[in-house]
Amino acid sequence: MADLIVSPSESTHAVAVARSARLRNGLPRLSGKLLVGVVLLGVIVLFGLIGPLLLGDPRDASFDPLLPPSPEHPLGTTKLGFDVLAQVATGTQGSLFVGAVAGAVALFLALVFGVLAGYFGGALDETLMLATNIMLVIPGLPLVMVIAAYVQHTEGLGDLARSSLLVALVLGITGWAGSAVVLRGTARSLRTRNYVAASVVAGERPLRVIFVEILPNLVPLLAAQLIFGVIFAVLGEAGLSYLGLGPTGSITLGTVLNDAQTGQAVGSGAWWWFVPPGLIIALIGTALSLINFAIDEIVNPKLRLVPVAARRQRLARRAGRGVGGEGAVA
Repeated sequence: MADLIVSPSESTHAVAVARSARLRNGLPRLSGKLLVGVVLLGVIVLFGLIGPLLLGDPRDASFDPLLPPSPEHPLGTTKLGFDVLAQVATGTQGSLFVGAVAGAVALFLALVFGVLAGYFGGALDETLMLATNIMLVIPGLPLVMVIAAYVQHTEGLGDLARSSLLVALVLGITGWAGSAVVLRGTARSLRTRNYVAASVVAGERPLRVIFVEILPNLVPLLAAQLIFGVIFAVLGEAGLSYLGLGPTGSITLGTVLNDAQTGQAVGSGAWWWFVPPGLIIALIGTALSLINFAIDEIVNPKLRLVPVAARRQRLARRAGRGVGGEGAVA
């Protein structure tokens, strides 16, 4: 009987180990998609961070206009004589900033509206979901355009008006509703688990239960929602800038595309002006999507098992080729 007695320290250690195991199992495992996505995103981030420091002033108009790519200007120059490579490097930094800020804002709002509604339920759930459903039924792009146009012409904002930070805040405030619905459903499922019920019975405060028991199990889902928010923000900023509603006080990939469009880069054959920023936007979306696919395999174990089952089926078909009658594969 003495061997069955567990000391409080051993019990605490066991709980800590269990929590660590749940968190560790929720982290994405190394896969081809994850590796390619992380490497590609890392290269783009380094280019955006280091490039502006090495390539000079992106608004230096002392060069000849519309020069094609050359050793002096690897991506040529714009109609106003700006170096395209310097503009693309600075624009990459600006777009990544918009994506990071908007993704963080959207994730925070999704946590507040989704996790709190899913855990507490009742009147709070109905109130928060009412606001979430209203945001869901309003068309996203028109809402962003209206808010951006209104806020950017509001007096008293000073340097914040038409800045990258303002555009990021607008995109973050309008892009959280879908993630909130997903987090609410998962939080409602987790609150019925035994370890959550045990914490509640032990007298733990609700916020501590949320932060200690529920949020660690939401790490893969939170990462996926953050990545989705960043993708939405980068593409949304590019769209707003292309329509003339983007930041004018800073350079992003969207503003570079807008300058190329207003400068008739396509008509003049200056492909080096609009192809690089569009390509980097596509690469950012590709890298983040690959990472998101890898995280989805953690959130949904069925997705992780599908490639394994398909590989086993191919191997079985190869091993049994010609066994079945009339050319059928056994």
